[in-house]
Amino acid sequence: MKPPSATLLLVDDTPANLSLLLDALGGAGYDLRIAESGESALAQTRRHVPDLVLLDVMMPGLDGFETCRRLKVQPHTSDVPVIFMTVLDEPAQKIRAFDAGAVDYITKPVHPPEVLAHVRTHLGLRALQRAVEEELALRIDAENQLSQSLDRAVLLVDAAGLVVFSTRLAENLLHKHCVDYLPGRLPGVLRGDDHPTLRARRFAERERDDLITLVLEERETGLAGPVVLRRLGVSPREAEVLYWIAQGKGNAEIGTILGTAPRTIEKHVERIFDKLGVDSRVAAAVAALALLRPA
Repeated sequence: MKPPSATLLLVDDTPANLSLLLDALGGAGYDLRIAESGESALAQTRRHVPDLVLLDVMMPGLDGFETCRRLKVQPHTSDVPVIFMTVLDEPAQKIRAFDAGAVDYITKPVHPPEVLAHVRTHLGLRALQRAVEEELALRIDAENQLSQSLDRAVLLVDAAGLVVFSTRLAENLLHKHCVDYLPGRLPGVLRGDDHPTLRARRFAERERDDLITLVLEERETGLAGPVVLRRLGVSPREAEVLYWIAQGKGNAEIGTILGTAPRTIEKHVERIFDKLGVDSRVAAAVAALALLRPA
């Protein structure tokens, strides 16, 4: 079945073909829009994105192949299914159609029941694809929220040392204490329990060695944390950024650690410089380390 109020864009320069399509598809309840050239079709999609495009191949100006290629490079229409309508039935032309980005083709003269069947099929597939994408996005968001909400530094690691799950605090500690840390892989130094500043407590289920839970804890080092930097008049988030500046991290690394875009980190750094009255990362780090290191 078609999605409610599905919009179809019909692209054909032959009035008789358009009339046939209008009768068949309009009678099935679709919202129809018409373009008589490739240029007109592209212009229309900039104002309204259709759910599916029925596209003639042989047209003056931009032919169907080039029109389809341009639809596929436009971000807002790249995932819109395109069905070619053509009098050409040669294998080479069919390959050109699929190479241009089409999902299907219909041979002219079109047969209305066949057109309706193709349209229903591809609208149904697109609806399923969107449902899967939305479900995946929701799951990723839920996992991110869970990761950031847990207040323990927890890692779930497989037998090969790959990190299956980690909380934000665990990521912070790994970046802070392990110079060889590569996101997604447990540092070799944590395979044992001899890391000088980080302790990894291991928990495994009986008769199961494919997954191990690690709880990370900082050993006593005498160093203060980001909260002490609030004394410099910075916000809690700026204190976190300043803390990592003092650890020698660049904006991209800090963004990864804090789960923030590098451009956002740049804005925080600018405000930190203003509040501290400094003009370099070195000067900011010196001011931070004066509080972080014990006298």
